[in-house]
Amino acid sequence: MSGMDTLNTPPSPPGAERTDGATVRIGALVPLTRPGWAEAGRHLLAGLELAVGEVNDAGGIAGRPLELVVRDTAADPQKAVAAVDELAALGVAALAGEYHSVVARAAATRAAALGVPFLCSSAVLDALTEQPTEWVARLAPPQSRGWRIYADFLLGAGHRRIAVATQPSVYWASGTRILRDHLAPRGGSVVELDMSALDPTALCDALVEHRATALLLLVGHPDPAVPIVKSVRRDQRLAEILIGAPAGQPEFAGWATSLGDDGAAIPFLRYLPERLGPLGARVATALGERLGEAPSFVAFEGYDTVAVLAEVLRSHGTDRARTAASWPRVAVEGTRGQIQFSRTPGISVWQWGRTPVQVVDRDPAEPGRFRILHTG
Repeated sequence: MSGMDTLNTPPSPPGAERTDGATVRIGALVPLTRPGWAEAGRHLLAGLELAVGEVNDAGGIAGRPLELVVRDTAADPQKAVAAVDELAALGVAALAGEYHSVVARAAATRAAALGVPFLCSSAVLDALTEQPTEWVARLAPPQSRGWRIYADFLLGAGHRRIAVATQPSVYWASGTRILRDHLAPRGGSVVELDMSALDPTALCDALVEHRATALLLLVGHPDPAVPIVKSVRRDQRLAEILIGAPAGQPEFAGWATSLGDDGAAIPFLRYLPERLGPLGARVATALGERLGEAPSFVAFEGYDTVAVLAEVLRSHGTDRARTAASWPRVAVEGTRGQIQFSRTPGISVWQWGRTPVQVVDRDPAEPGRFRILHTG
């Protein structure tokens, strides 16, 4: 256990195991307002809520209703830490959710310090906590796995001269490093173009100068991602360049609304299998009805998070330390395959190792339809 925080420390605060009468509470961290990606947050919450409703329809947790206590993180790490403190004091059995990696890292670190189990739904930073911890598990694949698969897609499509339009962020810097480390030994190069110093027109000039064949959008949505795409699409010098978005910006309907045809043929990472099984298909229909649009992979991540936590709470009770100790024993059928957690070298938390990974884009002939370009 050297280097691990042991499960019996720190001591639980007073009331930590209380679930306020008959209710079992899960705290949900979700970006619901800007500058958070509220569209992603809405999909994540839809998945969480659908699963909670189904758990309760099936008798709850040993006859006790499951309750989701939602807090908006708004992409703010300090807000997330405050929410973890509040939810811990309210006696939640576990924490769930979060989409933004830097926010999830702050939440995970605080949850581990307080001794509250946290199942992270969507965030991908490899180092979700500075030190290895037993308290945190994750469903999304680590960034190093997903982004290496994306780099293999680029190489397979013949791209060696890659430019990244980026903004200052631990997440974007980590992504750039993963791409560079994977591409360089295979004859690829990565040039960074800092969008805090360039406007979209200057970016286009830089792409021509560097003779880049692919531009990756390691930037926020909608700004500056949307203006960049519009500018590149309208520059005749860049007619042949591939625009890519490994972080998944084109997944959501807002992307197509903002960009129309310009938003098609921009490959991104998506964490879905090539074909959904019976559970996944049923949940996809229910999520579509709840959202009023096709569910993103983030909605499935939300559903699977509650499916795992409900099974753990049914099997091991609501004691926080017992929940954290159960991560390596989880075996739950999720919407995207069987979920089990293991230790992965270089990853500080319990990790689902078989998350499906695809590179997809929106079909130029029908931007509402996705094409699978590569799987990993």
